[in-house]
Amino acid sequence: MKLDILAFGAHPDDVELGAAATIAKEISLGKKVGIIDLTQGELGTRGSKELRKVEASKAAKVLGVSLRENLKFADGFFVNDKEHQIEVVKLIRKYKPEIVLCNAVDDRHIDHGKGSKLVSDACFLSGLQKIETTFDGEIQKKWRPKLVYHYLQWKNTSPDFVVDVSGFMDIKMDAVLAYSSQFYDSNTKEEETPISSKNFTESVQYRAKELGRLIGVEHAEGFTVERLIAITSLDKLI
Repeated sequence: MKLDILAFGAHPDDVELGAAATIAKEISLGKKVGIIDLTQGELGTRGSKELRKVEASKAAKVLGVSLRENLKFADGFFVNDKEHQIEVVKLIRKYKPEIVLCNAVDDRHIDHGKGSKLVSDACFLSGLQKIETTFDGEIQKKWRPKLVYHYLQWKNTSPDFVVDVSGFMDIKMDAVLAYSSQFYDSNTKEEETPISSKNFTESVQYRAKELGRLIGVEHAEGFTVERLIAITSLDKLI
């Protein structure tokens, strides 16, 4: 299956928090989108890897993505080395995305920055002919995505561009809240975490509102880029 967009997250729920509305919008426009989780989130204070797998599947159905896979790297301890890069390269070559979305370049959780650089490096390496990989016993052809974008996460990083996602925030919030073990629940007796407060859940909405306000729409999601974005004419910015 060839995908238009392949979104990577260090943990299940990263993609939903950072880019779910954009993904929902692109799917509505006929794009094929997949999600790859690097880890199972097994070190998370709340829930378990088994529960998060169920929640990730539920979120994927809400978004309508074509596939979701998990590389089962070690949560908190994976590194950006050849072994991990090759595993990501295999999936990039398998699904041949035009666009890759990945974690914030710099963020509170150490896995986010690591995951961001790992995926970005793998996107480059995937285009090198002399790096040989096989999948299901077949030698893979080189493939380099045209664009790599990084979604926003905990830190209020200034985006390089924003996407008008008005009309898609309900889908995003349904996908986010599919992770019921992770986010605000007034009845839970589990330990509080930085993302389990009501304030955090509300912040997902008000960040989108604030970014939307800045471009004159209801909601928007922001991204940073690795290199200049080219446009064909000035009116393409509108």
